[in-house]
Amino acid sequence: MSPSVGRDYPGSYGELLGWFPDDAACRDYLDWLRWRKGFSCPGCGGDRGWLLANGRRECAECGRQTSVTAGTIFDHARTPLTVWFAAAWQLTSQKHGVSALGLQRALGLGSYQTAWAMLHRYRVAMVRPGRDRLGGLVEVDETYVGGTEEGVAGRETETKSIVAIAVEIKQPKGFGRVRMQRVPDVSQESLVPFVSAAVQPGATVHTDGWQAYLTVPDHGYEHKRTVMRQQSDPAHVVMPGVHRLASLLKRWLLGTHQGSVSPEHLDAYLNEFAFRFNRRGSRRRGMLFYRLLEQAVATDPVTYRSLIANPRPTGRRPAPPLRSPISPAVPRPWRPAA
Repeated sequence: MSPSVGRDYPGSYGELLGWFPDDAACRDYLDWLRWRKGFSCPGCGGDRGWLLANGRRECAECGRQTSVTAGTIFDHARTPLTVWFAAAWQLTSQKHGVSALGLQRALGLGSYQTAWAMLHRYRVAMVRPGRDRLGGLVEVDETYVGGTEEGVAGRETETKSIVAIAVEIKQPKGFGRVRMQRVPDVSQESLVPFVSAAVQPGATVHTDGWQAYLTVPDHGYEHKRTVMRQQSDPAHVVMPGVHRLASLLKRWLLGTHQGSVSPEHLDAYLNEFAFRFNRRGSRRRGMLFYRLLEQAVATDPVTYRSLIANPRPTGRRPAPPLRSPISPAVPRPWRPAA
């Protein structure tokens, strides 16, 4: 049965506040998402246990006590779960997402770093392990992200980031799913592994005439090669999918993030763009909130040090943790009535 608004996820921000007024409600929702088919001990794999008064579950087999947030992106988080849930809603309910500065202001967070780290942990969770690769007819090309650059020609670059794009083309028109990844250069050694990771064998890969794609057929793909200089139509007409996606990506980076995305963190933003684009057909924005939390409890912990590109001590004291308000018990629609 597919998730339903009002039962599996809230349909509005007001409903979000009503569903999750305190951390206890948030933990119960994560418990329901993580152990939908029943509790599974992360230590011994036992399926029998009970809920303790402190919110943990104790395994009946090995006696291990487990928090629902342990082993997830919420592991050892100092920020209340109510704030995490509000951040997830801000990130998924807005058509163009939210910047770290915008999130800090919207939620009244004590520091920019807290907002930035929360968003990046969610971006890690946006990549579902074992997700299906693209199929059918897939356009593949590269684009360049960054400011203006003089003194270079063709596919050369000295300061810009190179982003490889693969997008499914639907017939007679329309686009399917997309995959994006930052690559170090436009060589065969960089582009062909991207194709192999993004596209399932047997699919038709449509590229331009760049020589790095010549070995694509050797990896189990049908190769449709179009040399642009031999075409009467411009590139964005011959290969509309990748050019449309490149335009949308650059507009989003400039609009939501003011172009201030460092190359070291670009892949995280590409993950967010693909997550939102691949779910653009959802009639309810709450569905994205549901999917994000569903994947968040299935994603391994992410430390702050692993997120920052150049970790070094700052000498600053960490901001004190926020406190979640204590609210009376509220109905929990995700739990079926006994």
